[in-house]
Amino acid sequence: MSTYVYGIVAATHPALPDGLKGVGDPPGPVRLLPAGELAAVVGEAPEGLRPKRRDLIAHQAVLGEAGAEGCVLPMRFGSVAPDDDTVTTVLTERADHYRERLQALDGRVEYNVKASHVEEAVLHKVMSADPDIRALAEANRRSGGGSYEDKLRLGEMVAGAVRAQEAEDAARVQELLDSAAEATSAGPESSGWLVNISFLVHRDAAGKFLDTIEDARRNLPHLELRVNGPLPPYSFVDPGPAESAHTGITSAQPVE
Repeated sequence: MSTYVYGIVAATHPALPDGLKGVGDPPGPVRLLPAGELAAVVGEAPEGLRPKRRDLIAHQAVLGEAGAEGCVLPMRFGSVAPDDDTVTTVLTERADHYRERLQALDGRVEYNVKASHVEEAVLHKVMSADPDIRALAEANRRSGGGSYEDKLRLGEMVAGAVRAQEAEDAARVQELLDSAAEATSAGPESSGWLVNISFLVHRDAAGKFLDTIEDARRNLPHLELRVNGPLPPYSFVDPGPAESAHTGITSAQPVE
């Protein structure tokens, strides 16, 4: 049976809660697998594992339970090794790196922040700020909508102004939130978001970070800000040097 890896902890990490279950149907038991000064939070990998909602939630719940008692380096959903020996070998080879990461991330959590424009609000904002756009829009209105060329020109002007506003707002959001976080990690770009950034925040500073987000919402009402957290610090683990498929640990990625 393959070994499913939830995360990495120090060997001194407290015992996991009795009866803790993880992924699978039925859910499988979770245990600590020691390797020198480290240990992995593992279980048996079910056959045909897929990123179903039930298993994604179970993976997160195991990390939450383990993280409540001490620092845990979270592995992505679906991290599977052929056997326990492969896991202990990887931990032994990269012990220095994982110990450093455990120390650096102790007491820290991740908040993912996504931002998008409220369409009507941002259109009002860019038109109010640009007299040329207002003048052309008014001229088109007076002429019954304007010619095809005038409509196209107006559309291009508005689109350009919105792109410029997106860049300005993305920089502004990161500037506001950087001050309340210890580190940042940019997420994958998407046409649906002008900001997708994860922030590393000390648990003791989480209240200040969330207050800063509320300030950003008040100061930037033309933005929609979505916050997910606190999460295990997935974006700040860093697998370390020489990470490649030959380690024997592969990962099935969850559906966004």
